[in-house]
Amino acid sequence: MLEAIDAVNWGDLPGPRDLYESDRVATGLRALATAKGLVQAAGAGSLLAGGGLVHDHSGAVFPAAVTAVPILLAIVRDGHPDAGATALGLLDDALAFAVCDRRTRVATSYAEAVPICCALADHLRHHAGLLAAYGAEGRRLLADAAHHWRFDVQEAVAEGDGVAAFGVLAGRFPGGTQPAELHRAGHVTPLAVQVAPHYYPLSDRSPDEACLRIDGARLDEVAPPAALFPGRCGSGSADR
Repeated sequence: MLEAIDAVNWGDLPGPRDLYESDRVATGLRALATAKGLVQAAGAGSLLAGGGLVHDHSGAVFPAAVTAVPILLAIVRDGHPDAGATALGLLDDALAFAVCDRRTRVATSYAEAVPICCALADHLRHHAGLLAAYGAEGRRLLADAAHHWRFDVQEAVAEGDGVAAFGVLAGRFPGGTQPAELHRAGHVTPLAVQVAPHYYPLSDRSPDEACLRIDGARLDEVAPPAALFPGRCGSGSADR
């Protein structure tokens, strides 16, 4: 974990000058990774919550939080239980704050300007087994992440005045017609999507595969590689 922390130049990551304090990130993460009890974990958490990964007084979350997710989850898995609980609390705050400010975007391997809440949720889904095993708090975090769905377009065909897009869905699509963002070739296009039930379920496809109907879109706009994200994210699970 310490090598992973030191491998990042946290000062190179963007953030508002009046809130983001990059020197808090490495110091706070190292302190949290090596914490041996509640007092040390709380001290490290204060550094990270006071301008390192989030700024709890203003409800801001920084791109550094996305970079730090694998490290925080490693602390949950391998660190002291108090440090793990603090790491989960930071992840919970980051996802909750990010829903309120979708202006903050980060580059990922699958799109160039992903809302930070959706990028955070994608990291959490990749560690679903760890979070589910942690207990109620981990399961609640996964439930919150599910609202930030992502759909990777693998194939698209013209259908009436829109497009039927076949691909893989991560998270939970809420149903009905939903506002969405289409990310393709560095461009973000707002549109409306809905599940196309007449295509699915198909017995030879995996449970994660789906088909979304994209109203008013042209085939050339949706052709893969492309990804869809919610245009308006849910505010959290029903357990809150």
